[in-house]
Amino acid sequence: MGHIPVLLQETIDLLHPTLGNTVLDCTFNRAGHSTELAKKIGKEGTLIGFDLDHVALEEGKKVLEKELGKNIPQVIVCETNFRHVVDVLKEKKIKHVDVLLADLGLSSQELDISGRGFTFQKEEPLQMTLSSRPDALITAYTVVNEWSQETLVDILKGFSDESFAGRIARNIVEAREIKPITTTKQLADIVYHAVPVAYKKGKIHPATKTFQAIRMAVNDEVGALQELLRSLPQVVASGSRVGFISFHSVEDRLVKNYFRDNKEEWQAVTKKPVAPTLQEEKENPRSRSAKLRVYIKK
Repeated sequence: MGHIPVLLQETIDLLHPTLGNTVLDCTFNRAGHSTELAKKIGKEGTLIGFDLDHVALEEGKKVLEKELGKNIPQVIVCETNFRHVVDVLKEKKIKHVDVLLADLGLSSQELDISGRGFTFQKEEPLQMTLSSRPDALITAYTVVNEWSQETLVDILKGFSDESFAGRIARNIVEAREIKPITTTKQLADIVYHAVPVAYKKGKIHPATKTFQAIRMAVNDEVGALQELLRSLPQVVASGSRVGFISFHSVEDRLVKNYFRDNKEEWQAVTKKPVAPTLQEEKENPRSRSAKLRVYIKK
């Protein structure tokens, strides 16, 4: 499955990019959202794309060139984490952006073909790094085989609201004492046998939340999002719009609480987060948990 940008039209409508704007796509990937944003800002505008996956960045640039041709805006792509937004914009001599978007989900390519262990549908090594370069200090292998049982419980509860965190963490530790856990299938089987029978009959695979929590720990996704949120006042000006697409409650709570706690500086564009239509969910089942929140800087 190719990359399908989630809530695409809703994102464009609510962020309302206009001719000549400077737009920052914090999760550029293969330019799914960026292509439509670029069409709105035209060749007079500037599009900045951040991503940790250098392969996705290169493919995204080619998509933009193909789709926009002579009407392509100035494009600046940076192989970096969005937590570094202040330093990167300062380095590029960009004072502020008019539109900022962060899609916090994984792309279909990362799930399906990256080979980095994001999915338990295939036998892949336990990596789960958002960067496509092989020199990561922490991988899913590190978390699963070296972190303490107590820490595993903490991340399963904290990052994915896993109800059976204790049982799953205990089974992981017991299994790794026999032999290292090296593949996604091994880990998924361990989780599957750790949970009650009734849990196995739910809508999602019993290992879904475990994989989510480990991925978030490997990439410090919560820490990165917190830094991005704290950086917003330094990178946007009055009248700028920011949008966040989240896929689970942990990230959505962080976004919602930040803007609630700073409501004197921000105005919500919609009273409630925007969810996919039934048609989009049917066409792209991975969109079903998405929530879009958009705010204007006062």
